[in-house]
Amino acid sequence: MNIEQLKEEQLAAARKVVTTDEAGEVKTIGGCDCAYTNNAVVAAVVVCDDKLNVIERKTAAVETDFPYLAGMLYFREGPAIKEAFRRLRHKPDILLVDGNGVLHPLRCGLASHLGVELDQATVGIAKTKLLGEEDEAGNIKVGKEIIGAEVKAKPHSKPLYVSVGHKVSLHTAVDVVTKTIRQPHKLPEPLHLAHRLADKAREEMEKAMH
Repeated sequence: MNIEQLKEEQLAAARKVVTTDEAGEVKTIGGCDCAYTNNAVVAAVVVCDDKLNVIERKTAAVETDFPYLAGMLYFREGPAIKEAFRRLRHKPDILLVDGNGVLHPLRCGLASHLGVELDQATVGIAKTKLLGEEDEAGNIKVGKEIIGAEVKAKPHSKPLYVSVGHKVSLHTAVDVVTKTIRQPHKLPEPLHLAHRLADKAREEMEKAMH
């Protein structure tokens, strides 16, 4: 595994990232998340309509020996998510990804890399902030550059760190995340549903192994 080569790949993808709205009217919103079992990544993608009713669900399991490395989640989870996404009949207008977009040292986290590879509008939603400082408005900045925003489901809940993945503006990314949070869940509903589906698929795989 050549880390420098992988970083070059990330930088090449970062150069292709589009940070303006290209998705048109957002009528369907997807969420994707992963669970792990033995040496496999189990990815789940859930697509909802604008009322957050589920239109379609797909899962895929892909074996991997790629370790967890901060900032390199795409190389661990990307293949499984791409396979689950490929199985969808209804591709979402925007895909919410459990991971960073441009809020990343190389400006290309999981959400951005996936967006470029799938030619899909994506939003990065992370629970930990990799870099940057917040201003009073909740923007996350590196120097003068705004690379993300802090969003809270409730006043005292831990924040989500939202950033552009690909083919969306930060304004739209924050808007979609805010509108799709359903109390009492902290995550946007499509992402929450994908998280549950990934866990369920993993449990079923583990049962089948015994």
